[in-house]
Amino acid sequence: MTAFLVSLGFVVLAEMGDKTQLLAMAFAARYKASLVLWGVLAATACNHLLAVLAGNYLTDIVPMHIIQIAAAASFILFGLWTIRGDELQGEDRRFNFSPFWTVAIAFFFAEMGDKTQLATVTLAAKFQSVIPVLAGTTIAMLIADAIGIVIGINLGKKMPERAVKWIAALTFIFFGAYGLYESVPTDLLTAPVVIGGAALILLSIAVVGRGDLVKLFQGSLSS
Repeated sequence: MTAFLVSLGFVVLAEMGDKTQLLAMAFAARYKASLVLWGVLAATACNHLLAVLAGNYLTDIVPMHIIQIAAAASFILFGLWTIRGDELQGEDRRFNFSPFWTVAIAFFFAEMGDKTQLATVTLAAKFQSVIPVLAGTTIAMLIADAIGIVIGINLGKKMPERAVKWIAALTFIFFGAYGLYESVPTDLLTAPVVIGGAALILLSIAVVGRGDLVKLFQGSLSS
């Protein structure tokens, strides 16, 4: 259950503002919501099965403590990636099959190399579980993309997407920083290293999110 719940929670967060969630929004404006969700389910199950199988066998060649450090660092990267955001680049119009296969194939290829697929690999390596991680990440994609579908159906309504994106991103970064603190050998956790690491994370957030921060600053000045 731990592997399932952690996979569920983190992939829901990773998918907020992600390219595949934007894809769900785009398809929701063209097809029935139920059809889009079935396409998401088929594509995610196939894609994430490949990801969990890859992650589950990583420990055969890489020591576990290295994987734990890499996993923690990857969560920080996922958080920064979420702040940066994604944009659709024609994935919603690249394939011309029946509606179901159009959605499924577009989602499958959009998810290849995406941060939610990489998160699935990481979670499978961390928990060494195929079924719980696969179930958690697949259901998480359905939940997150269902939110995207609701947004797509109600395009006229304003939703605080930027706030949702930042909450998800900062949650990732917090757990990544905590994971590094727990995984890095204690003799390396000197005050300069901890302070320098924290400063580097904050600087990265500021650089990646400078567009949002500038808009927030300009909005506060105008108000």
